[in-house]
Formats: sequence, C-alpha cells, structure tokens
Amino acid sequence: MKYKHTQIGYLMIIVTLAVLVLFGWMYITASMEPSSYNSGPNFAITGIMTIIVGIVASFVSLQVRMDEKHLHIKFGYGMYQKKFALHDIQSVKSVKNHRWYGWGIRVWFWPKMLIYNVSGFDAVEIQLKNGKTYRIWTDEHKKLEQAIMRAIR
Repeated sequence: MKYKHTQIGYLMIIVTLAVLVLFGWMYITASMEPSSYNSGPNFAITGIMTIIVGIVASFVSLQVRMDEKHLHIKFGYGMYQKKFALHDIQSVKSVKNHRWYGWGIRVWFWPKMLIYNVSGFDAVEIQLKNGKTYRIWTDEHKKLEQAIMRAIR
C-alpha cells in the first residue's frame, strides 16, 4: 500500500515571511546608522538571521508517505525526517488534539508522546510495539489511518 500527502502550514508561511521582513528591516536600519563600528555588512549577524529563517522555513509543510515497509515523515525541505518500520507499529487511531499541543516537533510528558504538526487539530496516533507513542497531524487523518491499518495487518 502506497500513500503520499503533503500538508501545507499556511500560518507557518506567514510567520516565515514576517520573520524575514523583520530581519530585513533590522538589517537595513542597522546599516543606515552612522557609527564608527559600522564598516559594512556584519556577516555573523547575517549568518545567524539566515539560519533562523532556514529553521522556521523548514516547518512550512509536512509530507507523510508510506511504502511497503516504512512510514516516512518529512518537514519542509527535509531538514528533519523520521521513518517508522510498519512491522513495529502496534496500533493506529485518529485523534483530535488540543490547541496547546502546538506546531512543529513537540515532546509531551503527559500523555507521553512525540507530536509532528504544521497545522490543524486532527492527527493519527501510532503506538509502536516498544510502547512509544507518536502523533502525526494531517488533514487526511482518516485516509492515513486506513492506509496504515491495511499495511500493518
């Protein structure tokens, strides 16, 4: 059973653009200030800003795909990826999460789980045979749940 879906986090796109505009404004205003210390672009600050924008931009989408052996997840352009062996999945179910679970990669201690999300409240919870729990947020939670259930039978 093959499955592939990419969920876009439109709010994360807006946040990325806002951070980019903020950093651009800071960079322009800092370079316009007359100062004896200002002798051109500060490459350290430019590098830090680039890294921050790159990290924020990596959470604008979440791709979930499944092949015959693995369930793969990938944020954005692939800075963070994870795969689960299908034979390690014990159970799967659709769940609705609270808004305070947040976006991105989250670790929760009660209930103990790892959450992957770019937007929305619907998720698929997978429990592995080793007892670990993961929630993958998707706007196709029923389709993903059915695809995983068919694959692990």
